[in-house]
This record gives sequence, C-alpha cells and structure tokens, in this order.
Amino acid sequence: MNLLSNDGLKELLKNGYLWLFKVVFNFCKVFPKKNKVTFVVGFTGNPTFVINEMIMNNLSAEIVLLCKPKIIKPLQRKFNNISIIPFESPNAIQWIRAIRHLASSKIIIIDNYYAFLSVIDFKEGVECIQLWHAAGALKAFGLKDRSVIYRNEIAKQRFRKVYQKFDKVIVGSDAMANIFMDAFDVSRQSILRTGIPRTDFFYNLESIEAAQAYFYSKYPIFKEKKVILYAPTFRDYEFDSCKMHLDIREMYQELNDEYVLLIKLHPTVKIDTNLESQYPNFAFDFSSLRGINRLLTIVDFLITDYSSIPFEFAFLKKPMIFFLPDLKTYQRERGTIPNFLQEIPGPKCFDTSEIIEVIKGNQFDIKLIHEFSNKWNRYSNGTSSKKLEQYIRSKLT
Repeated sequence: MNLLSNDGLKELLKNGYLWLFKVVFNFCKVFPKKNKVTFVVGFTGNPTFVINEMIMNNLSAEIVLLCKPKIIKPLQRKFNNISIIPFESPNAIQWIRAIRHLASSKIIIIDNYYAFLSVIDFKEGVECIQLWHAAGALKAFGLKDRSVIYRNEIAKQRFRKVYQKFDKVIVGSDAMANIFMDAFDVSRQSILRTGIPRTDFFYNLESIEAAQAYFYSKYPIFKEKKVILYAPTFRDYEFDSCKMHLDIREMYQELNDEYVLLIKLHPTVKIDTNLESQYPNFAFDFSSLRGINRLLTIVDFLITDYSSIPFEFAFLKKPMIFFLPDLKTYQRERGTIPNFLQEIPGPKCFDTSEIIEVIKGNQFDIKLIHEFSNKWNRYSNGTSSKKLEQYIRSKLT
C-alpha cells in the first residue's frame, strides 16, 4: 500500500527542494550586494526588450539572465555579452551560481510564479519586480484561479508567500492593475504603470514590415489569401495532446478558396494528426513558434478564447472571434475575469459553423477593438521598455 499519494509525494519533494534552496541562498547572502539586475524568466519577449533598452542606454549595472533551459539558445543568440545561466538546473555548479546571483543583486525581475520566493528573504534595499509574461488577462490566475481551492493548505500558504515578495508589479492599464491586486493580494502602491515592454514592437513600423516580409517570403500564399489564426489558451488537462475544439475539416470545406488557417497551440501540446498534410495549402501549424507578435502582423482574423493574445492583437485593430465551446466548464474549473463576456471585443461563438458564418458575413465591430485597446493598453504606448529602464536606473543610483 502506498503511504503517500502522488500529490503528497510531489509536495514532499518540493518542500525538500525549497528547504535546500533556502539553505544555499542564506549562505550566498554573505557575498556583498552588487549593482546588478538579475532576471528570472521563462519567456523571451519582455526580457529581450528591457535588456536591449538597458544596453542601448549604457546602464551601469551587471545584467544576469537566469532562464528556463528551453529559452537559453534564443537568448544566447540575442545577447552574447551578458551572463546567461540555466535556472533550476540539475547541474549543481550552475544551480549554485544562479542562487549566488539572486542573493547579490539589487534588482530581481521575474515573469511568472516562482516557488523559491516563498522561502527566501532578500537583503534590505533589494527590489523584486513582477514583469508578468502576458500583456493582460482574461482567465483567472493567482489567488483567483478556481483550481487553487483544491490545493492543500501548505501550497496555498506558499502561493501567498511568493506574492508577498513582489515589491512592484508592472501593468499596461489601470484595469489590469485591479486584476493583479486581486490575484496577488498586493497594494495599489505596488503597481508600476510603465506598460508592457514587448508591446513596443507594435509601434515600430520597421519591425512590423520586416516581420511581414519574412512570413510573406517564406509563405507566399499568406499574401494571396486572408489569414485566420486559431490561438486558444493552454488548458491544464492538455499536457500531452490537444482535443481540438475547432473543426478543421469544416473550416477547410467552407473557407479553403479564400483563406488559410494558422494554428498556434501551447508548445507542450501536441496535435494528434498532421494537419498540414491533411489540409494542404490551408492548415499551417505554428505551435512550435516561440513568441507570437511577429506572426500577428500578417493575420487578418484572430480566433481565440481565454488567452491573453487579444490584448496584443488589439494594437493592430483587426477583427477577433471568441470561440467558447467550454465556457461553463472553464469558468467553473479555472475562472475568468469579472464581466468576461462584456469585456471581450468580438463575436462569441460556440461551434465552428458560427465562426464560419461570422467570417463570411464580416460580422465585426472594429469600434469595440479600439475601446478594448484604449482601456487595457493605456500605458503600453511604445515607450514601455524605456520607462522601465528609467525606473530600474533610478533604483540603482
């Protein structure tokens, strides 16, 4: 008979790891605090824009990137003059190096939930900045995630301890500030209204044209036909394979003459069939593409659900459809932001036939897109990276 459930064993191992992390971190605190900015990241978008701004303005500080193994290579290609170290590496030397940087930095910038924050205390004067990886949120997260109620009390306490370490939380709007304050239980004084750095891309016409030229040269058909992008959010039960809610066959039969369909699922999710061979010159799988902003520049219609993609697609003022076949289940198990159905700026569809009807009938109100962007992207005005760099500079002097 098993003495521990799988969840219990995972919790035991996690607690053991965090205890060891705390011991090593406390030892490393003997090293003096340096004029250093350390990023702990699992996504490339925001860190890339911020670091570029720091380098361009000759910020007088050491820059260190502690990152998930999956993004090391792309970051190394972008930055060959800064320290890039795998975070939570099985390599003991790299693991200790990473912790030493955390223990000796003045500024810590993170882009997600990191459990190690629950067991450590930074030195006096150190600031921890949460630069969340999404530009906005339609689904519930943090303490508002409905799945949290099923976690044990130790896990719930750990969540709160992590959020208590956030000295500042970066937002693109006051509406998003309210979401973060509820999700992380932080005060209004913790909100930093710089806007989201990676959205600066949408204000750079040269970058947009370069992205379009790249995709059009590689896929000429994208310029010949209208481009639909299907980009659903990651669902917790889709770790291995995806149950495609969208009927690709029906989309192909009805739209193949004038449209192409791009599919962008979470990188960890696999499609059971090879859609590109099954629907040639219509379906294109971009799930392995890292980042999505460049791809958005050639998209005419976005189909999504509870994802954060609408916040960035709204900059382009193009139509979007919200495909919500599992709305009741999703709201019960995960949750959405308050007034979700009133906030989303596009038609709500519950089956593929409705989507096709909306596209063919051009049933969109672009005014809603403008209003949505004005509300949720208020501070993301093309200077977000600069504003954050200036804030960091003020904390280092």
